[in-house]
Amino acid sequence: MDAPTKAQGYLPIDPSAAHRDTNNSGRCSKRVLRVVRGGGAGNSGNSAMMAGSLEQLQRSAEVVETVVIELTEEEEKIFQRLLDVVRHFDLGTTLRVAGGWVRDKILGEQPADIDIALDNNMTGLEFSVKYAKFLVEKKLTVKEKQQEKGKKQEGGTNVIRCNPDRSKHLETVKMSVLGGDIDFVNLRSETYVESTRIPTMKSGTAEQDAYRRDLTINSLFYNINDNCVEDFTRRGIDDLKKGLIVTPLDPKATFLDDPLRVLRAIRFATRFNFTLSDELKEAASDEKVKLELCSKISRERVGEEINHMMSGRRPVEAMSYICDLGLFYVAFAFPEKSNPPIFDNYDRCCVSHIEAAWNFAISVRNGVSHPLLAEQRKLYLYSALFFPLRKMFYLDEKSRKIEVTRYIVKESLKLPACLAKSVVDIHAASGKFAEFLLLFESNVASGTLKEELEDVYLELPTDTLNRVCAGVILAEIKDFWRVALAISILYYYPEAENALSQQDRSKEKYMEVEHFITDLGLNEVWNWKPLLKGETIMAVMQRSEGPEIGEWKKRVFRWQLAHPNGTVDDCIDWMKQSQSKRQKLEPSI
Repeated sequence: MDAPTKAQGYLPIDPSAAHRDTNNSGRCSKRVLRVVRGGGAGNSGNSAMMAGSLEQLQRSAEVVETVVIELTEEEEKIFQRLLDVVRHFDLGTTLRVAGGWVRDKILGEQPADIDIALDNNMTGLEFSVKYAKFLVEKKLTVKEKQQEKGKKQEGGTNVIRCNPDRSKHLETVKMSVLGGDIDFVNLRSETYVESTRIPTMKSGTAEQDAYRRDLTINSLFYNINDNCVEDFTRRGIDDLKKGLIVTPLDPKATFLDDPLRVLRAIRFATRFNFTLSDELKEAASDEKVKLELCSKISRERVGEEINHMMSGRRPVEAMSYICDLGLFYVAFAFPEKSNPPIFDNYDRCCVSHIEAAWNFAISVRNGVSHPLLAEQRKLYLYSALFFPLRKMFYLDEKSRKIEVTRYIVKESLKLPACLAKSVVDIHAASGKFAEFLLLFESNVASGTLKEELEDVYLELPTDTLNRVCAGVILAEIKDFWRVALAISILYYYPEAENALSQQDRSKEKYMEVEHFITDLGLNEVWNWKPLLKGETIMAVMQRSEGPEIGEWKKRVFRWQLAHPNGTVDDCIDWMKQSQSKRQKLEPSI
């Protein structure tokens, strides 16, 4: 099957930022692999690595289906080396590449990680010991330890202990094999109790391991020994072809065991542009599943899944699924009391805002001078999603007024405090940009902008107002000014008669203002060196450091914006004249 089409274009967003597939490194070889459904591949540790031709496989009576995958040169060498270890010690162990690697290969993508599942009750740590012994006995240690500086030692291991809070339910060994980091773990089965999502683990068969996984598309194995794809659930390949997200076992039971799988299902559906099955959607919407998601899953894990969705290929579809399944207020938990109170359609309103932001991003991507990078893209989408909440506050335990958006990002999703602050700052800057847009079009300042520009000590020429205003806003919001400008134009700019003309108008205005700012050289104004240092200002003012000097530093910056060719002496002369005016205005001084 063809790989799902990737979403095209991202705001002033770098197209590679939404999802950057790892490029195939080196030579690739195509392999036509037989698909074994429900097991039966055998345990032949001496099977040849090379696959047969398609014609040969099709002539074999036992082959009912084939898939094509591409192995990089590095992957072939790694798999061959691991097989050599199995054969050298006659371990009787079948090596299987598990889960996501198989899925991505069949879809024509290059996976980032290789996870090896071991059978025959062998642990990753035991296999790593055998690997180290193999290197010694084959006299490979001397040659392979003479590596380029910075490369990892061949056979070096790192034991990753159980950490249920991070969904690490079983010990894993990460080992360096021919320069690649490979995870080793033994096949296992799981049993759950009602009070926790942390399962009891024990060694199991490949089939048990497949059925314990979250989704059928993640339950496939590539059997390295027998060079075939194993589909123990008997539907993993079919669901990949159909683009269907299904759980190996009953979806409600699966979600009650581990409710985080609800969010994972949504993430994978939107990553590959697949469809959630009707049974899965019904189970995900179940009230008991929602309660379990709130009680069993840490907010950190919820935040990680949401963050993956927002960084993924189709964040709008992900948020739409969350809303349609009634999970919005579960994923984005609000504080107990907020002002104004939450109304029923906040979830729909938030989703409509991120959808508008995404469509706007696509419409302007070819006309801007500087695309948003990955972190800015994420801020843009979070800022759009939570824009309807920008005026909502709550009182914390110290009766301080805190933005609800800050609470959701920092406390509900447990994402970094700096991300929460940036989203709140972007909301504030977008309001200032809205006032700037009025000034930009009419040369008349209004609102807080008018108050900020009106200064008896600094009379700004009318033709400099746009420059000064833009510079002040950019100096506050810094690198994220394009995000704030886009949000401002999206949600503050006067609506047109229809959606299409509105999008065209918004696109034109964004590009016009963005070019205006960059053409004036203001796009890094926050890095400008102040024309006058604080010591100079204090000397002219004959004052020591304090709030008054702080105000004059702001005035000097605005003067510098209004007089791009002004010198230090020019600025000092202006300050001295301002001092005379100040003495006339304040005779008591």
